[in-house]
Parts: sequence; structure tokens; C-alpha cells
Amino acid sequence: MSRQIILALDAMGGDHAPGIVIKGANIARERHPDARFIFFGQQSAIEPILQTLPKLRDCSEIVHTDEAIPGDMKPSLALRQSKRSSMRLAIEAVKNGQAHAVVSAGNTGALMALSKMIFGTMLGVDRPAIASYLPTQRGETVMLDLGANVSADAETLVQYAILGEVFSRTVMGVPRPSVALLNVGSEDQKGHEEVREAANRLRNSNLPIDFQGFVEGNDITEGTVDVVVTDGFTGNIALKTAEGTAHMYAAYMRRALKSSIWTRLGYLFARKAFQQLREKLDPRKYNGAVLLGLQGIVVKSHGGTDAFGFANALGVGIDMVQHRFIDSVERELTALSAHVSIADHAPSAISVGGVS
Repeated sequence: MSRQIILALDAMGGDHAPGIVIKGANIARERHPDARFIFFGQQSAIEPILQTLPKLRDCSEIVHTDEAIPGDMKPSLALRQSKRSSMRLAIEAVKNGQAHAVVSAGNTGALMALSKMIFGTMLGVDRPAIASYLPTQRGETVMLDLGANVSADAETLVQYAILGEVFSRTVMGVPRPSVALLNVGSEDQKGHEEVREAANRLRNSNLPIDFQGFVEGNDITEGTVDVVVTDGFTGNIALKTAEGTAHMYAAYMRRALKSSIWTRLGYLFARKAFQQLREKLDPRKYNGAVLLGLQGIVVKSHGGTDAFGFANALGVGIDMVQHRFIDSVERELTALSAHVSIADHAPSAISVGGVS
């Protein structure tokens, strides 16, 4: 790593906290030896685990708090009653320049609400989105929104297209990402008004984006385009359906391979191929959704993941810091504003807090 990166971790967020958070950080430390970690949470729960991992302990610190945001707490309540919560303190650490990025496996709605309040949104972005990358037949595809906003008007969908395109280009390394709107058909007259209007704006704008029109659900796993844009309601359902299908396929395969002596022998001959398939479809490998459009780096880990999955979410945060993602997006949005107005904001300079 070219510079030391400090991650603020919500140690009490997720189904198996703080264990998977700490053990995940240890895996990330092995991959990124120069990384440092600040654990926010109950010291009596964190310290005993950290003591068993001396190398991690040497590059970490604990900020104690007894408060944690429950998984079922409403975002509005979290905003009012979470001033000393582990999640809020971790976010504020990035805002105050103590860390470069925050990672949490906790309450998604609360994480989005608190991050938006503390960081604020970027110039030209009204509503942040949750984005992640998914395995496809052609590689990986970025998809957003995955649940930050249940609905999205045409203007918001255009903003998502821009954010997704910049994310794919700057972090995923795709030179000229292709972008499309998720719809119920590829024809221009298909879909509800907001999607059709967003497509019309993208086609007729001067945005330097490779807009491909509409794609359908099966195009996601085909890898037809590099960036798939939709509202949070549809995106979340699509994501959970894909995860469920992968689990079902794996379960069917396990049962089929155990059905007879011949299938067991067949597995022995094809074991390497099955291992490659399992690794390719392992959802933990793609754990780590990004809250795009904020003036700070926020990564959301799946709440039920294990240490390996959480380590991958930490890796996403580290990659974004290394690629100076916030600077890249701000630069791109400023440049794009010269082509078309993407929100009701006048161009202005943006001051972003964070560790230099």
C-alpha cells in the first residue's frame, strides 16, 4: 500500500458482532499489512478477542461505548437516539479526519441516514445509493440502487447512472463502462414513466456515458452491461433473488453429488471444477456494498456474513481509499456538470473532510 489507511469499524454491528468484525479485520491485516483499525464498541467484548490476535492488536485501538444500534431500529429513531452508538462514532471518526473509511455490518437504514446527515451528499447528488458488484458470465457488473431508496424518479436514476459509471471506471478499472436501466423489456415503450423519462434524458444529454438503453433481469447475470441502474426496491429484490438462486443451486448440487456411488466418483474426477464454481459464486467474495454519493467512504457489509466476508468488505473500503474515490467522483461530477445539469445545484467547490 502506498500510504497507511485507517478504517473505522462498527464493532457491534451485524448478526455475529464483535467476533466476525475483529476476525475479519485480522484477515484484512494479513492482506494489507499497512492497514490500521479503530474498533468502536464495548471494550469488554472486543478486548478479549483482540488479545488472542497480537499482530492485529498492535495495529488497532478501541474506542469504548456501551451503545449500539439494533438491527430493527428505524432510521428516524437512530438519528435522534444514537449519539454515542458504535455506528455513529465510527462515521464521525471519518468525518473528523481520524480515519479514511467506515465499515459496518449493522442496520442498513440507520447507516445510510447517519452517513447522509454527517457527511452530506456530493454536488449534483440528491439521494445516495447503495452499489455493489455481482458475478456474471463476463466478469463483474456494478448494480445500484440495492435498497437505499425504495423509489427513484427520473432525475435520481440519471444521477445513479453517473455514480455507477464513475465507480465502475475508477474502482473497477473498466475503461468505458456500458450503462443501462433495468426494465421489464428492452423496448422503448416498456416500463413505468420514471424509467422511460430517465432513459430519454440519458439518450438526449451530452453526458459522455455509453448508455445502452434498457436491460432485463436475465441480462444482469449475463453481464450484458457493466452498470445496471434501478430503484432500491427493484434492486434489493433482484439481489436477494440472485443470492437465493445461488444457494438453491448449491444445495441441489450437493444432494445430486451424494445421490449414488457413481455421482460421488464423478465428483472426485471433477472436484477442481466444482471448487472453482463454488469460489466464483461464493457471496462472501462479493460482500461489501458502497454508499455512493456521500462526501465520505462508507461500506456496508452483509449483516449475516462471516469473518472472510467481512474482510472482503474491508478490502472494498481500502480499494476506494487507495483509488481516492471521493476525489475521483467529485472531479467527474464537476466535469460532467459542464455537459448537462444533473441536479438543482449550482457548481461550487466541495470541501471533503478526511485524513490526507
